[in-house]
Amino acid sequence: MTSTGAVKTGDVVDGAPNGQWGRSAALVAVAVILAGVVPVTLVGQIEDVGRSDAWIFTLSIIVWGGIRLAWLIVSGAPRLFDFFFWMFCYIFMGIAPTVQIRSGVTSRTTPGIDEGLYVPTALLVCAGLLTYEVFRAVWIGRERRRATGERSGLVEGGEVIAQVDRSRTLLLVGFGLLASAYFLASVGPAALLGSREASFDARNAAWPDPAVRSIMYALAIYPLLVGAGALAQLRRGARGLPIARWYLAGLVACVVVLLLIVNPVGSARYTFGTVAFALICYAGAMLTPQRVRIALAGTLGAFLFLFPLADAFRSDEVNLTRNGFFGEYMGNPDYDAFWQVANGFSFWVDGLVIPLRQILGSALFWVPRSLWADKPTDTGILLAQYRGYSFDNLSAPLWAELLVNGGLIALIVGFALVGIGLRFMDTRLLLSFASGGLWSIVGAIFPVYMTILMRGSLLQATGAMAVAVACVLVIRSRPSRPGAAQLE
Repeated sequence: MTSTGAVKTGDVVDGAPNGQWGRSAALVAVAVILAGVVPVTLVGQIEDVGRSDAWIFTLSIIVWGGIRLAWLIVSGAPRLFDFFFWMFCYIFMGIAPTVQIRSGVTSRTTPGIDEGLYVPTALLVCAGLLTYEVFRAVWIGRERRRATGERSGLVEGGEVIAQVDRSRTLLLVGFGLLASAYFLASVGPAALLGSREASFDARNAAWPDPAVRSIMYALAIYPLLVGAGALAQLRRGARGLPIARWYLAGLVACVVVLLLIVNPVGSARYTFGTVAFALICYAGAMLTPQRVRIALAGTLGAFLFLFPLADAFRSDEVNLTRNGFFGEYMGNPDYDAFWQVANGFSFWVDGLVIPLRQILGSALFWVPRSLWADKPTDTGILLAQYRGYSFDNLSAPLWAELLVNGGLIALIVGFALVGIGLRFMDTRLLLSFASGGLWSIVGAIFPVYMTILMRGSLLQATGAMAVAVACVLVIRSRPSRPGAAQLE
């Protein structure tokens, strides 16, 4: 992507409007809606049955998350990792548990949670978020000290930005088209355009082993998705040259095949959302502050209003009836995240934690169970078996993953690393979205994919992530060093 129309020095300072009254008024308006109107309306519409006071803490997550989301949207700075982190927390750890605790209608796939766990679970969720914010602020301080040193000449200025290699991009796209063709031949296009259950059954029939199935599905998607981003950059760099038409033809082919394999009917909502958001970014959604605001506001609106409707295509019988905005969260198994944190906490309290065992299983996802007989199962399945649930296709949000790997200490350390890591990556995104480079492709794919990682289980998500990371590394070219970059 070129720097034409990109976010420029002076536009924002750490995401804040730079003294412009219009943006300040917009910030207040969006914050009032997300952090004021939504929680007040929720409390007014959902009667408290008196099960627990834990909803007070989850309501505070709505308020703080709403303020943070408003800040990120109105600033127009593409800090996408931070945005998707808080969007997940706002919905899955804020709105959903508040509705369920007040109404007493919890997720029907996680029944029988001890009411004595409600408040401790809410405090654990808040502890993770507080740790995230504290260590993110620590890293911001480090960035500002470094920026001060660059301006004073004490340290070398400018960030190294990795670029996209043309030959490797063409090889990746060719491989992706072959992998997608093999996937389509094995599963059949008709199954991919039916319900999600039919699509999964077809994949399961083609590759019964879960690890193999996950990798084959990822190989059908991510080489083309990463390749499409690289082709978009190459096309912009070759604008006006005859070869630009060939880049465009390759880009169109990638998009057509991608949308056949990953579509809103036969694909999981998170997977389709990842592909759709990446394609929007490739089209230039992150090139100006105004486009960033529209893209982020639209994404939040899609998660709040369209995400529940997309569940209508889970089975062959399409059902578009809904129980109102807040009623949608009552008993809905899509929003079991808070209760799985409670189960993870209970698992730790019962002394069942084997330190880092679940993370080891995720890191070695590629090892088949035929070679590793006692390979850890998904953490969602582990907690379902621990609780004796008959249905085990459950989430395992980051809090639960950390608890079953090392208890409270693992939770604090984990969220400290997440706070630092996401800030570091967001700063790289600003540099790349402004001037092009490999990280602009990273920013198009991985922030929204992070919602899959945060919802869990990690073991389910790491296979596809590893394939996507490998594809990004394949197209990496020799880095260049631009002039000193502006840190927000």
